[in-house]
Amino acid sequence: MMTAFVLALAFAARGANGQDARSAELELRAEMALTEARRLIDAGDARAAVAKLRALPAEPGTEHQARIAHLLGVAYYHADDPAKAIETLTPVVERLPPDSLERREAAQVLGLSNFVAGRFAEAIPWLEATRRWAPANLELAYALGQAYIQTQRSDEARRVIASAYGVEPESAAAHLLAAQAMVRLEMEAQATAELGRALAKDPRMPNANYLLGQMALFRGRLPDAIALTQRELATNPGHSMAWSQLGDAYTRQSQWDAAIAALQKSIWLNPYYSAPYILLGRAYMKKDQPAAAEGMLRRAIQYDPNNRAAHYLLAQLLQQLGRAEEAKREFEIAEKLSGPRGL
Repeated sequence: MMTAFVLALAFAARGANGQDARSAELELRAEMALTEARRLIDAGDARAAVAKLRALPAEPGTEHQARIAHLLGVAYYHADDPAKAIETLTPVVERLPPDSLERREAAQVLGLSNFVAGRFAEAIPWLEATRRWAPANLELAYALGQAYIQTQRSDEARRVIASAYGVEPESAAAHLLAAQAMVRLEMEAQATAELGRALAKDPRMPNANYLLGQMALFRGRLPDAIALTQRELATNPGHSMAWSQLGDAYTRQSQWDAAIAALQKSIWLNPYYSAPYILLGRAYMKKDQPAAAEGMLRRAIQYDPNNRAAHYLLAQLLQQLGRAEEAKREFEIAEKLSGPRGL
C-alpha cells in the first residue's frame, strides 16, 4: 500500500487546482482513513473505526467507495452492530474484486452478521462460500452447523459438525455430535432423530441414552428419564452426570433413598460439581437429617458460591432449625443472585 507521502506526490503530479486537485485530496483522505480504520479494528476499537470512516465525504464516483463501504461494514460487525454491517456490505460485496481478500472478508462478515442477527437462511450461502476457502476455520463451521440446524437441515449440519471434529459424517459419533448441538438449541425432534440413528449404528454409543434421558427429564417424563439414564449407566457406569441425572429424577418422584444412592455415586466420581450436593441437601431435609443436609448444602456453596438454589435451601434449613440470623444472611445472599430458588 502506498504511503501518504507517496500518494501526495502522485496526486500533486495530476494537477494542483480544479477538479483534479479536489479528487486527489479526497482519495488521499480516503486512503489514510482506510489505513487508520484497519489499525483501529485490529486494535479492538471498532467504534472509532466506524466514526473515522463515516466522517469521510460521500463521493460515489471515487475508486475508494467500495473499499470504504467494505471496511465500514467490517467495523460495524466488530462494533456489535450486525444489522448495520449487513446493510452496508450487501450493496457493495459484488463490486469487490473476485477472490480478493476484501471480497472474502465481506462474505465472511455477511455470513456471521446474518447468523448473529438470527437470519439463518440468509447466513448460509455466505458461510458456505467462505468455508470453501477456509475449511479449517472452526468459528465458521460452528456458525454454519448451527444455521443448518435452525433451518431444519439436519444432514448438512451433521456433515459440517463431523468435519469440524474429524469424524466420519455417517458414523454414530457424527450423529451424536449433531444431536448434542441440537439439544443445546432446544431442537428436540431433530436431536431425538439423530440419537436414534446413533444408537442404531452403535447401541453402546456413550452419551446417547443420557441425552435422551435428559430431554425426558426436562419434559417431566420421569419414568422414561429413569429408564434411559439407567440404560446409559449400564454401558457407561463412570458417567458422573448420568448418576446425578438419575438422582434428580428420583428426587422429583420423592424416592429419597434411591436418589441419595445415585447422587452419592455421582459425587464419588466427580466431587467438584455442585448440583448433586444440592439435590442431596434436599433429600436429607426430606428424610429429616438436618446435619447431613447442611453439610451437603455448604459443600455445594463451597464449589459454587453464586448458586442461588444452594443458598436458598440452606436458608430454609437454618430457619427450620431456629438459627434465624444465619438464615437471614443466606436469604439475603440468595436474593442478590440470579437463578431458580430450588431444584
